Amino acid sequence: MRLDRLVSIIVLLLRKGKVQAKELAQLFEVSVRTIYRDIEAINLAGIPIVTYQGSNGGISIADGYRLDKSVLTEEEMSAVVSALKGISATMPDTRYDIIMEKIRSLIPSKQLDNMDSKIKQLIIDFFPWGSTKSLRESVSVIKNAIEHRNLIQFNYIDFSANKTFRIVEPYSLILKGQSWYLYAWCQMRQDYRLFKLSRMRELTVLEQKFEARETNNSLPNFDTEWKYSGKTVSLQLLFEKEVENIAFEFFGDNLERQKDGKLLLKTEMPDGYWLYGFILSFGTGVEVISPPYLRQVIADLSKKIYKKYSCEEP
Repeated sequence: MRLDRLVSIIVLLLRKGKVQAKELAQLFEVSVRTIYRDIEAINLAGIPIVTYQGSNGGISIADGYRLDKSVLTEEEMSAVVSALKGISATMPDTRYDIIMEKIRSLIPSKQLDNMDSKIKQLIIDFFPWGSTKSLRESVSVIKNAIEHRNLIQFNYIDFSANKTFRIVEPYSLILKGQSWYLYAWCQMRQDYRLFKLSRMRELTVLEQKFEARETNNSLPNFDTEWKYSGKTVSLQLLFEKEVENIAFEFFGDNLERQKDGKLLLKTEMPDGYWLYGFILSFGTGVEVISPPYLRQVIADLSKKIYKKYSCEEP
């Protein structure tokens, strides 16, 4: 991640005085050209960088310069450390721990207690409640594949429970809502696709490398991308007042308050068994207004559920 790298470069230059671009490139596993772009960004941020030519040359911060409050305040450093702690918990990597320690080394000892107190005011955990160990491992494995440009393969289960085998070029890990996704080029579809990590099975990193595609300049609009992943349905749901706290948690300002206090939702969602289960999760707290076929689906499923749980033990 570029922010982590920029902070690390600044700290290294402050501590070591002068470092060669090649050494930085090897340390962060990027090209020398990327390092020079980072140095330019640091310069533009107001930190004066000096380059020296020759066998004893290198990159350094101008003599007499110190990273003071004009660049990063104690509050800003606390925010950076809090973010890094969240990333570190998501993807265990000693680099993040080193970065955090380097930032802490910039704070005078007498101020460390105050900084630690500020860090505890913001705790970041990227995983949803009840997340499994396998999900955390998948995030870590995919991150490494992205960094080293390795193809990955997996079996994928879509909304309709269809199972397909995929080989993809991984580009970005995305946390949207409470779910993790992979944005990748899919060899089967010959296009970019979003894959939900919880639907991946038998995830494997291949030894085969790939070259980043030039067309991978921008990410999709994640608020609309899901609409193109399969068949969708326009529906209206009417929520009872007793479940409005849960309804607001999912749909927020999209809900319309009715005269009787109920909440009406007009939206478009992916059709399939996931949708039926989602509606049933509200119990008697929601009614499907339209479309009619979906009312019938929910009614039929409700009858089957009732039959299953009303049967006496043999």
